[in-house]
Amino acid sequence: MRRFYPALPTLLLPAAALLLPAVAVAQTPDIDRAAATITAEDFYRRIGVMAHDSMRGRYTPSPELDQVARWIGEEFRAMGLKPAGDDGSFLQRYRLLSVAVDNETSGITAASGERLRFGADVIAAGFGGPFEAEVEGPVVVVYGTDGAEAALAGAPLEGAHVVVVTPAAEAPRGRRMSGALGGIIGRAPASLLIASDAPEEQWVAEARGALARTSDVLGEIPRTGLPILMVRDASLARVLGPLGLDLPAIRARAAGPAMAVPVDGLSLTVTQRVRVVAEVAAPNVVAILEGSDPVLRGEYVAFSGHMDHVGVRPGQGADSIFNGADDDASGTTLVMEVAEAMASMETAPRRSMLFVVVSGEERGLWGSRYFADNPTVPIQNIVANLNADMVGRNWPDTIVAIGMGHSDLGSTMERVNAARPDLGMTAIDDRWPEENFYGRSDHINFARKGVPILFFFNGTHEDYHRPSDELDRIDTDKAARIGRLVYYLGVEIGNADPRPQWNEDSYRTIVGGGR
Repeated sequence: MRRFYPALPTLLLPAAALLLPAVAVAQTPDIDRAAATITAEDFYRRIGVMAHDSMRGRYTPSPELDQVARWIGEEFRAMGLKPAGDDGSFLQRYRLLSVAVDNETSGITAASGERLRFGADVIAAGFGGPFEAEVEGPVVVVYGTDGAEAALAGAPLEGAHVVVVTPAAEAPRGRRMSGALGGIIGRAPASLLIASDAPEEQWVAEARGALARTSDVLGEIPRTGLPILMVRDASLARVLGPLGLDLPAIRARAAGPAMAVPVDGLSLTVTQRVRVVAEVAAPNVVAILEGSDPVLRGEYVAFSGHMDHVGVRPGQGADSIFNGADDDASGTTLVMEVAEAMASMETAPRRSMLFVVVSGEERGLWGSRYFADNPTVPIQNIVANLNADMVGRNWPDTIVAIGMGHSDLGSTMERVNAARPDLGMTAIDDRWPEENFYGRSDHINFARKGVPILFFFNGTHEDYHRPSDELDRIDTDKAARIGRLVYYLGVEIGNADPRPQWNEDSYRTIVGGGR
């Protein structure tokens, strides 16, 4: 995702939106007056609060993130919104576990009884968080760097413990085998065991770090996953040697043609147990503006953005605080600005408006996943989700609205856009389908529950996930115009008689099943 998108050529902008008639789009003095409350000055002020150095990058979890969540809740309270979190508050909290591998009960055991212990013989390779597993299976040794794809094609890798041996000159994680590792993982092995020829001092240092490593997981310890472990050569030789396999000789040949060799007579059991080190909680902020229609107020248009970022990372230079002004203080501010505009209307939209500011997006879409699984309103009554993640940079007259082709929200967006040429803002469909942005922000957790979505996103830039994503680089005028466009769209959806409808093929692909 670390890519900068220059100014979009005018020829790429869809003319269709400009040609659509503006009929059936509500335009009243009250709606326009409320839209005018969404200002560049407000964007500057609110982004400035969240992206200030004192917020230390709003890591999930952190005291600073909690402080931001409380501030957003108070802002919603001042707008007159109804709290929709836990126990009558604006906050919905979800449980996080800080976990580590249990080194005493984890290890590798051969059928002969030989046991390799975590720390002394084995360490987790550090890919992903720990999970619990106990898997038994045969062994296949893979070595060599030339023609690995062909060598693996007929190898019995499924359900096997695959031992990868790289050339002696390579680092223990096997950079030259990186292409082959993806092919191995795709074949559903029981585990991936990477042989390490690291010197004693290096192994001890890596083991010390691995044994002390903790990871945060959402809610409960995962029970499924692929164990990817580093195993010392000397330890692995204790298991392979009695079967006639000479590990030093295999490593010496690993610079040549690739080979996949099943090891007859050898079965291993890889056991990985996890212990809970600490339990903490992280916040979402949820608020409601009740609709004006006595029937439709039981349905909701949801607006979402994520308030977290990636925290503080020492060693990045003079500035180690990742302020996340665009990512995603800009989108969170958009949600707050739309909420304030809606709340200022003399007559609210017919449907209720739901404002969901989540955390944990940067850690794996945690907050939105928790909300979608534990909604504070019936999830089937959420008729649309309008998600904003990074809306303050790049082109001054264009915003990407990913998902326009998946439901009739796309045509509604075009109709609203055509009716508001004064905004100088054109919403276009996904410019980067190969990047799979559709699956990489919080809207995806709504979509998987059957909620039609649009994802407002300006693309990445040279400051993406860097300390330089600062307030002074935000185009607050552009962000405010996007905010007004999303507000008008929300009003249109909120007042329409029918709910937004999925395209059938998209529903089957994204949600699953038929309708």
